Amino acid sequence: MKFYIDTSVLVAYYCPESLSEKAEEFLTDHLHPCISGLTEVELCSAVSRKVREGGMSRKDAGRVMARFITHVNKNFYDYLTVEQHHYRLARDWIGLFKTGLKTLDALHLAIASAEGLTLVTADDGLWKSAKALGDDSILLE
Repeated sequence: MKFYIDTSVLVAYYCPESLSEKAEEFLTDHLHPCISGLTEVELCSAVSRKVREGGMSRKDAGRVMARFITHVNKNFYDYLTVEQHHYRLARDWIGLFKTGLKTLDALHLAIASAEGLTLVTADDGLWKSAKALGDDSILLE
């Protein structure tokens, strides 16, 4: 089974949080989990937010991003390109008007689904939307 890792799991893995231990356990137990360019940008945004809100120093944020980039460069993750069919699927799911999917969550879910991957998330709302749409997903809690 292959997994697509949502940004919420990566934030817990790279930054000290209540779910950090579970995120680390999951990521180290599974070879080459998948991420996308969207995940990369969202992780940087989440780290930046921690700095702006005073929860992390710039120096620590730099270390987090350097560690992540090292993992990407050393092929710890399989890297997926976001493609037009992912956007269309995300649009179609949001257009069903039956979930609380937000734009970027819908795109993460669409990538996982279209590529036949199980979504791994720490976001309860995203997990519930995946279940409502019949997609495989795992909630780290």
